[in-house]
Order: sequence, then structure tokens, then C-alpha cells
Amino acid sequence: MQEYEINFQKNSVITRAIHQIPGFLKILEQLKKQMINNGTSASTFKNYLRYVSVIALHYNKRPDTLTREEIDDYLYMLKQRSTTPSLSYFKFTVYGLSYMFRALRIKRKLAKLPSIKHETRLPVVLSFNEMMQLLSVRMIEKHRILISLLYECGMRCKEVRMLEVRDLDFDRKTILIRNGKGNRERIVPMGKSLKNQLRKYIQKNKPVQWLFNIRGSKKITLDRGGDFDRGYSQKGVQWAVQQAVKRAGITKRVSVHTLRHTYATHLLESGVNIVQIQKWLGHVNIQATLIYLHVSDYGKYEKLSLLDHLNKKMKHLKSA
Repeated sequence: MQEYEINFQKNSVITRAIHQIPGFLKILEQLKKQMINNGTSASTFKNYLRYVSVIALHYNKRPDTLTREEIDDYLYMLKQRSTTPSLSYFKFTVYGLSYMFRALRIKRKLAKLPSIKHETRLPVVLSFNEMMQLLSVRMIEKHRILISLLYECGMRCKEVRMLEVRDLDFDRKTILIRNGKGNRERIVPMGKSLKNQLRKYIQKNKPVQWLFNIRGSKKITLDRGGDFDRGYSQKGVQWAVQQAVKRAGITKRVSVHTLRHTYATHLLESGVNIVQIQKWLGHVNIQATLIYLHVSDYGKYEKLSLLDHLNKKMKHLKSA
């Protein structure tokens, strides 16, 4: 499980907790074992561990020994300190502690946590015109192929970073995605345009293993992902997308994941069955895919605008 071998920064809260709190490293190893067994992603592992480390450092004691009163006091302090409606720090602290309790089999009655209400937010989606703008701006070949893959295949950031040359099947026009959520694999179709781009890119750059790691680094992990234009390839992918969005003059709040949302929505609007889209996205539950029903097909209902209908009637009455 290479991706869980995280090189924590020297001054990170996780590293400080390991050095300052006796037994914290043992807790870390127990959590890591549980997360690997459950197929939890390395990014989730690191995120939860960060919040658990902060509360452990606050009391200078192992997080599994915290009393119910200490946890209640700490969460109360976070709520009082928060200046944002989302209370994200509070929320992720609860998630991190909750996962730790389950992993270490700590009885919930000894450490009861508040329930977090899940907010349902509609995804940001780019129109077909905005995607044309995005892919028409000036950028290096590597970035154009990156954005094309994210849009054509609905890939997540981690999936595109860790895409290997062997996963591209030019004869069958498919791409095998190995590093999906929960370590699940799936196969997605590859169009003729993307196929030609990828072939030219491979012939020119001759990547050995990873598609975007042409300098041949031996290892790609959560923190270090080869040479994708930055020390940390996740940030490199994000930077490449943001630069293209800026040059295209798109004002929507676009992230790497926006291209995955756009992929699903455009497939739905093109008539692809929702169950097939679920398979291509790698969703276990169809409910996660059904959200795209809320953001698709708006163009079909232009004639149903009540205000437009009213204005036409008013113009007709005036001219009569």
C-alpha cells in the first residue's frame, strides 16, 4: 500500500503529535490498518488524522484517552471560534474522532459525538460552450491532455495523476482506471479525438510507466506524484486546470472535480442511460449519480419560461 506511506512535513501537526505524545504513533498505525482494510482513501486517512492530531496536541494526551467532557469542551470551543456557516473544522473533527472510535472499538457511550447534517449542494457544471472555451485556450500539450482526460472520462484528480500507460487500450478504445475510490477498478470509453492526442503525446514524450511522469520517478504517492509541474502533483493538476479556466474567462467556481460533474451531466443530456453513467463514474450507489438529474436538461425547458410567455402575451395585447 504505497500510497499510505505519507511523508508528513516536519512541522505538521501530525508529526508534532507523533513526537510529543507517547503512544500516538501506535494509534496512527491502528487507524492506517483499519483504513486500508476498509478501502478508505489515503487522502481521507491523512485528513482525519490531522484533526485527531490537533485535539490530541490541545490536551497533550493520546486521543483514545480523551474523556467525554474534554471532547465536549473542545467541540464547543470550535463552534464558538468558527466564523463560517459550514463549521468545517468542527465537522471534520467530529468525522475524525468518529472514525477513530470505530477503528479502536471505543464505546460510543463513553465518547458521544454530535450528528452532522449532510448538506445537499448541486454541483457546478460547465456548459458545452464553456468546455469549448476551456479547451481552446493556449496551454502546453500536457495540460490539454490532462483536461481532456478529466472531461472525456470523468476521472478524479488522483485517478488521472496515477494513470499508467498500460491502462490505455487503443485497440478497444478504452481506459482502465485502477485507482478509483475504495480501490475499485472500472473501464471507461476513449473517443477517437482523445485516442489521437494520447498516441501523439506518448510517441513524443515516451513515458515509461505513469502517463504524466515522463521523467521516470520511481514512486508516486499521495504527497509526491512525480513531476506534474509542481512538487506535489495534486496541486500541479489543480494549478493547470485553474490556469486554463482563468485564460478562458470562465467566472464559475471551477475545480478539478467540476470536470467530472460536467462529464456526467453532458452524458445525461446526450441521452446516455443513468445506470451506464453510474458505472462509468464508479459510483457504488445510484443515489450519488441521480444528483445530475437536477442540473441537466435545462435547455429543453426554455419554452416553459412563465415570464417569457407573459411578455409575449403583453406584446400581443399591445399590438392588437
